[in-house]
Amino acid sequence: MAEIWKGKPVADAMTARMREEALALKARGVAPTLCIFRVGERPDDLAYERGALKRCEAVGIRVVQEILPADVDQDSFRRRFLAVNRDPSIHGILLFRPLPPQLDGEWARQNLDPAKDVDGCTDGSLAGVFTNTPKGFAPCTAQAAVELLRHYGVELKGKRAVVIGRSLVIGRPVAMLLMHRNATVTICHTRTVDLPALARQAEILISAAGVLHSVGPEYTNPDQILVDVGINWDEARGSISGDADFEAVEPLVKAITPVPGGVGSVTTCVLADHVLQAAGRTL
Repeated sequence: MAEIWKGKPVADAMTARMREEALALKARGVAPTLCIFRVGERPDDLAYERGALKRCEAVGIRVVQEILPADVDQDSFRRRFLAVNRDPSIHGILLFRPLPPQLDGEWARQNLDPAKDVDGCTDGSLAGVFTNTPKGFAPCTAQAAVELLRHYGVELKGKRAVVIGRSLVIGRPVAMLLMHRNATVTICHTRTVDLPALARQAEILISAAGVLHSVGPEYTNPDQILVDVGINWDEARGSISGDADFEAVEPLVKAITPVPGGVGSVTTCVLADHVLQAAGRTL
């Protein structure tokens, strides 16, 4: 049976550390502040927002919310966005995407200040991830996967890692983060030939395909650590499930992260950590 690597111990340890960092910043006259910028009321946005609010409260980060109606026009959106972007009291901005179709989401992504881009969506932030330089921040979920591995004592140097998924939200950024820690990384995707054979070679398998139960026993080996980043709705169970067919693969690997309760629960901690780092850079 595999070790079940849950996110809660990781989140608890990060929260304890961040509380001290927030207090230290406040002692130096800096009140770390996150702006949650949301248009409309998508259920997934609201769920993540609740988690972010709870985490920031636990850490001691001030949160301001900029909530616009779903039918807001581009000019009104642009004015409010630029006002928040230029506000020196705000250190990080969490912009929920995708935006409604009448808004130019690409304009928002390109104009978000990389110094405040705490969820790593701008070109500036992604450039920092790919060049391993402190410009902007990595996407929170990608970094959460690496934080979880670090917490559980995984030495990445020299490890064979396979990442399933090549999006700029998780797949490619997490591959870069692993590579910067000297793992040997293979990125796989829908056009990869004989994906199970490649996955079986992995000491660390990170699945970010977003396809329910797409990772089965043929992807695994007994020494493998399987980090499941997939979030999928399982109609049969009426609940969230990951990319991995958990019951089928759990007996076959060394360690596995559950969905829910794994990487996702670390993501808001990474968001809070980025806000603290952004605030610290203003000193």
